Amino acid sequence: MGQRGDVAVAVEDGGRTPAIAVVGVILAMALVAVGNGLMFGYIPVRLGAAGYAPAWAGSILTGLSAGGIAGCLLTGMLVRRVGHARAYMVFSALIVLSNVAVGAGTFPFVWIAARVLYGFAICGLFIVAQSWLNDAVGNEIRGRVMAIFYVAYVVGLGVGSFLLRFVDIATAQAPLLCVAFAAISILPVGLTRLRQPPPPMSASVALARAWRISPVGVAGMLAVGGLSMMITGFAPIHATASGFSQQEVATLLFAMPLGTLLFQIPFGWVSDRTDRRHVLVAAGLLVVIAGLAASRFDGSALPIMVAIYVVWSGASESIYSLSSAHASDRAHKDDLVALSSSMLFAWSLSGFVVPGLGTVLTAVYGTQAFMHVAIVIAAVFTAFVLWRLRTSRAVPAGEAGSFSPMSAQLPPSVDP
Repeated sequence: MGQRGDVAVAVEDGGRTPAIAVVGVILAMALVAVGNGLMFGYIPVRLGAAGYAPAWAGSILTGLSAGGIAGCLLTGMLVRRVGHARAYMVFSALIVLSNVAVGAGTFPFVWIAARVLYGFAICGLFIVAQSWLNDAVGNEIRGRVMAIFYVAYVVGLGVGSFLLRFVDIATAQAPLLCVAFAAISILPVGLTRLRQPPPPMSASVALARAWRISPVGVAGMLAVGGLSMMITGFAPIHATASGFSQQEVATLLFAMPLGTLLFQIPFGWVSDRTDRRHVLVAAGLLVVIAGLAASRFDGSALPIMVAIYVVWSGASESIYSLSSAHASDRAHKDDLVALSSSMLFAWSLSGFVVPGLGTVLTAVYGTQAFMHVAIVIAAVFTAFVLWRLRTSRAVPAGEAGSFSPMSAQLPPSVDP
């Protein structure tokens, strides 16, 4: 226990870490998530109100993903140079600058650049926060701490989406709120007593090696990187183009994170007791069915669309956590860092390429094109997992790890 009687959690070296310090990092990322959720809804709604074509919102989403790739590749170098705490503050400052640029006026080219910067910074923040927490807590509670981290982020997204109902999109209220949340999020980290991890070792990207360890795990990251961007990113774009009001778009975006919380726990419970690939097939089929339902009932009453999108989002997010758990089951301890960095790269690459394709198809076929892209991705992934079930053995009972809920909007955890 700390000298002042602080509640503490175990760390790897047998020492103790004040629980309030761990909570500070989790709280900081939850506050960032509120701004993220608000901005995801604000940008397409504002562009639609200003008369811009939906392809502009898609281009901005692609720019965010491009920045994310840069963040995945460069964060490690920055952390090795200045440490976790200073890197976190640098990335937070970049998020503030990005939101200020959005608030300066409705200039799509400026917004693309701003969201590239945001994508770089938010990816860096996630990597820093996750690696920091992984280092700070012991194995016996790591799963619970990371689960709280992911749930807090998802809840923050929902809160941010809900705030869209109350802002005047004709003004800079939304970007200013995002600036405020980003600035406030710096305070818990700036005041933290959480010890910083040692300078991280370089983690190389080795996709071929990762594929040999877990083809389904890598394929899952390639699938879900695109699925998450298609469903979460293009849903507000399509809803705005379809005539949904600002309040209806906010309601839809607020409800979608609930699917993550509703589906991941039961899917994870089942996957801990059977071959996870069977559960991945079920999740993939559910994504296909929900995508077909979204296309079939497009334009229906809001409650129907909300119910469909909750299932669609929840099932797709579950592929992320299930694929991560499946890959970890098959990896040797010495392979974990290289596997995680390779899966991070696969997730980032898909999150960049697929939205770009979706933007092109949106310009040609309209905003409903994203539904068909998501359906095809889920169908191909499901077919691949079924094929692997026939050609490779399951992990023996007792050798698999335990499932932890995760969000497909956060990079896979890896020491940078």
